Amino acid sequence: LSVAPGSGPRHLTFHPNGKFAYVMAELVPEVIVLSFDSQTGSFSELQTVRTVPEDFKENNQGSAIHISDDGRFIYAANRGHDSIAVYEINEETGKLAFVQLVSTEGHWPRDFSLDPSGKFLIASNEQSGNLTLYARNEHDGKLTLLQKDVQVPFPVCVKFL
Repeated sequence: LSVAPGSGPRHLTFHPNGKFAYVMAELVPEVIVLSFDSQTGSFSELQTVRTVPEDFKENNQGSAIHISDDGRFIYAANRGHDSIAVYEINEETGKLAFVQLVSTEGHWPRDFSLDPSGKFLIASNEQSGNLTLYARNEHDGKLTLLQKDVQVPFPVCVKFL
């Protein structure tokens, strides 16, 4: 796969159906939507979506990208804009439709994770040293802030064990 020069692919996640993959770019605020051919192992670009508002011109670096277990929603974090973009996935085409953009209530969200039940999302803000907890609506994918003041020095990864 060859992507636009300067995009800086950072992380990739596959849709549970195995037909689509989603790449978080680090150097531009974008998610690249790909079709995947399991017979040949090849990708084709289907769509590129912006993860921050058009008028945001400050430094922004994509960090983490995760898909809900049901394959209906993609979550993508922005370091600089300090936000998580939420998109609904069209399960037939793999393409994304914007749902929501929420603040991570801290600075430089390095990682986040959906809990095993799919009802919560925890984001780690590396430079402000805090974790943020959201409730996740399983029907529309939207995030609602529950807590933003869990202090953790320089968190870089969130995992449920």
